[in-house]
Amino acid sequence: MKKFFVRLPMVVALALSTALPVLADTIRLKDGSVIRGQIVSFKNEQFTILVGTGTRGRKSRVTVYMEDVDSIEFDGAPADDANNSSTGEPPSQPPTNTRTSNPRPSNPPPSQTSNPNTSPNPPQFFNVNVKVRADNSTNGWTNSGLVVRRGQRLRITATGRVNLGAKGQSTADGLASVTDREKLMRTQPTGGLIAVIGDDNDEFIFIGSSRDFVAQRDGVLFLGVNEGNLSDNSGTFEVVIEAEAGGGN
Repeated sequence: MKKFFVRLPMVVALALSTALPVLADTIRLKDGSVIRGQIVSFKNEQFTILVGTGTRGRKSRVTVYMEDVDSIEFDGAPADDANNSSTGEPPSQPPTNTRTSNPRPSNPPPSQTSNPNTSPNPPQFFNVNVKVRADNSTNGWTNSGLVVRRGQRLRITATGRVNLGAKGQSTADGLASVTDREKLMRTQPTGGLIAVIGDDNDEFIFIGSSRDFVAQRDGVLFLGVNEGNLSDNSGTFEVVIEAEAGGGN
């Protein structure tokens, strides 16, 4: 499969052209983040990108400013061209979902041995602020607008209280004494803050008032409340997401 790699400022001319490709493999941001999806529009110097399949009610639309984009890698070749041997290029292989980690060598080579007089640069984080609704106005999920990558470190903190209707009020840590057989995470407190990565994924993560973890897959980060019936809920959690810049595999 052929790839077309476009770097700024060529992105500007491409965005203004009527021949802007619909499919975009990779949008790399200057903070190190990577978005994979479809560019569906460009207006007021902003790209709107569709990520994921939009199933399960977790629709994934991300908007980024042109000035924040470092490069865009377009997939502009049809499938027939990718398999055309006359081009002299081997057919591309489908992406593989590798989850194995590379073991650290017990004795690193001399070139990789750390110098006791120097310290490595600490990881840099950027913040995303989100108001997470407790009701079902967005099918129970708040789109954070953040696309994370597998291996990227995230720190999430939440404050505030939400009203769970007849169950009372709850902080982001939830109510451990309140029974709810319909909540998504059965073993975690009712009304607590939870997360999921991707709109096609049910591997939920309990966040509570604070959680530091490493993303296990690529996708948009969604946040919600661990309760089955959201129809009588109200209020929001104030959430701060600290995402590692340039993190991930």
